[in-house]
Amino acid sequence: VFFTSVTDRWAVASIAGPNSRALLGRLCSDIDLSAEAFPFMSLREGSVAGISARVFRISFSGELAFEINVSADDGVTLWESLMEAGGEYDITPYGTETMHVLRAEKGYVIVGQDTDGSVTPADLGMDWIVSKTKDFIGKRSLVRSDMLRENRKQLVGLVTEQPQKVLPEGTQLVNEPSKDYPVPMTGHVTSSYYSPILGHSIALALVKGGHSRMGASVYAPTLDGQLIEGIITSPVFYDPENRLHKT
Repeated sequence: VFFTSVTDRWAVASIAGPNSRALLGRLCSDIDLSAEAFPFMSLREGSVAGISARVFRISFSGELAFEINVSADDGVTLWESLMEAGGEYDITPYGTETMHVLRAEKGYVIVGQDTDGSVTPADLGMDWIVSKTKDFIGKRSLVRSDMLRENRKQLVGLVTEQPQKVLPEGTQLVNEPSKDYPVPMTGHVTSSYYSPILGHSIALALVKGGHSRMGASVYAPTLDGQLIEGIITSPVFYDPENRLHKT
């Protein structure tokens, strides 16, 4: 059996935001882009700007979004067509730092940043994605007693008591506001940003027993001697009902 990677033969452009469907509709006439015909997490094939394309209705930003996949040779043509057609919508490119803020607002994890080798789908609140009926490699590990402990580190959101305070990423978290070290560690901050659309800082963290501690406080001792209070919340800060994905 021979495998050939064709990843570098594809170019991808992602368009996101409330006008993304309208913009794509100007360049694509052979795909029904309506929410009913093209729901979230689905794929359609057709043409965009006259280029054969695969279009995915997915989003790592929380907004209405489409990812357009074309041959690498057509990548520049697709980009230029999108930018020209998007002029009336004030289209603008955005980079990975912006994407990091957008995805954190939705509680989307980055594997290796918000997880490590010890984190399970249940710890992330994603046990719904694991089949309860199928057999698969690793299934036995998920039901071992250590994997089912209530005080495992679990993914939660954090908002600071002082909205403008942004928790440093990697900061260790403690349960009591004490500076008498050592203090038992209860978790750590994995991602942390200021959210312009929400008007306050947000953070993702792994906290022991975090799923059962909504509304409780933890404290982040910083290197400059501060002790910042954080309130445990859901990791989904923006559009928690996924209204934008249903439209």
